[in-house]
Amino acid sequence: IEKFEKEAAEMGKGSFKYAWVLDKLKAERERGITIDIALWKFETPKYNVTVIDAPGHRDFIKNMITGTSQADCAVLIIAAGTGEFEAGISKDGQTREHALLAYTLGVKQLIVAINKMDTTKWSESRFQEIIKETSSFIKKVGYNP
Repeated sequence: IEKFEKEAAEMGKGSFKYAWVLDKLKAERERGITIDIALWKFETPKYNVTVIDAPGHRDFIKNMITGTSQADCAVLIIAAGTGEFEAGISKDGQTREHALLAYTLGVKQLIVAINKMDTTKWSESRFQEIIKETSSFIKKVGYNP
């Protein structure tokens, strides 16, 4: 991680150090987005796990589909920022599209993570609002929240 932290800081993107563990392409690092899928494997005493990092950006939806089609479980990251959540959950939003695509591709287990809570000053009411709206939507898709 120290290596990624140093490289990210040199490019003025210090907060991206963890993203760079899987984002290896120069374009990914310059733009601050995942473009292609990346795999990271590890084993526990009980399971063999492969983490598939798939892009969330609309321009790379084909790559997202490629990664998601191989998954048993998906982690849907939702941005809590004002306007970000609303854009993602809107009729044509990426959050909505990704949840629907994952389910359609056979991924029946979904973990939802809410990111960027610091931008809301850790607002409990914002957190609950996101949980309520997201739970309602993913239930309609077919998931069991």
